[in-house]
Amino acid sequence: MIPVAGLLPDELVKELELTPAFRGKQVFKWIGSGAESFDTMTNLSAELRETLGSRAQLRSARVSQVLKDPDGTIKLQITLQDNLAIETVLLTDANGRKTACVSCQAGCAMHCAFCQTGQLGLARSLTPHEIVEEFLFLEKEAGRLDNIVFMGMGEPMQNLPAIRKAVQVLTHKDGRALSSRRITLSTSGIISGIYELADNGPLMRLAVSLTTADPELREQLMPVTKGNPLPELRKAIAYYAEKTGKRVTLEAALMHEVNTGTASADRMIDFASGINVNINLIPWNPVSTLPFTKPTAAECKAFASRLEAAGLNVTLRTHRGRSVGAACGQLGKTGLGAGSGTL
Repeated sequence: MIPVAGLLPDELVKELELTPAFRGKQVFKWIGSGAESFDTMTNLSAELRETLGSRAQLRSARVSQVLKDPDGTIKLQITLQDNLAIETVLLTDANGRKTACVSCQAGCAMHCAFCQTGQLGLARSLTPHEIVEEFLFLEKEAGRLDNIVFMGMGEPMQNLPAIRKAVQVLTHKDGRALSSRRITLSTSGIISGIYELADNGPLMRLAVSLTTADPELREQLMPVTKGNPLPELRKAIAYYAEKTGKRVTLEAALMHEVNTGTASADRMIDFASGINVNINLIPWNPVSTLPFTKPTAAECKAFASRLEAAGLNVTLRTHRGRSVGAACGQLGKTGLGAGSGTL
């Protein structure tokens, strides 16, 4: 069976041997609208619908569990065709805007010390159709989505070709037609990927998980630092902001008495000053198996105030999705359902 969620109209024509060629656009539009059965594609003949049903898959994965937090956050546990499991999250802001936090890998190889997903290890990268299916599953559950962020499970820069293809499908005018201005990619700080994305696109917003600008501490917390040193990372971020004209978001997970002191704040000020960035401060979300504690409200407020006093754009985030293990750094916390044993 051919999985079709990650195929463009001309690829549908080729893979499914569709004639005439405009059938590719018709099928593509149905896929983007969330169709789950070829039988619902009423502008196709009954014969063609039957043929497609025998040759193609609209969904290669399945939703194995739906978890809902009282704050409106939704987490889907999705079982892939090879029985691996992933998680994807829907966040709703105060204005009702819905954002899909989409995974790009099953597990993660980055091993960030404060992240549950990093403790799982990496099973494999996802295919374009699996990434698109995540988005479509979320739209079925929550209605039309406004934004997509590649910051679920995995490191997006390690699966950039598949993300590029998924973005091409989701933004295509004949399909879902999601605006590219509503897409963000979040990386742990892989420098080569930042330059690649800046030079070759697709154009999207960039977020970088910085956490701390102390080189020694960052290397302890984020092993990616060893091959991607902070001075070079800062240059790459500045390059991306200048090349694309888009402000880059620096993300910092704040942990009690780890990276919340005045020295940590001053290092972040030095790192961020002079480049077009805004800073998202995220109080660390508890994971029982990790040796950290959440920061106090006073710690977070003092840290944010020091950055603001230096003229930086700062947002102190609120906790969302904690009760279902859907908050930042918690994916995989509640177990991965049917596929958990394979990670």
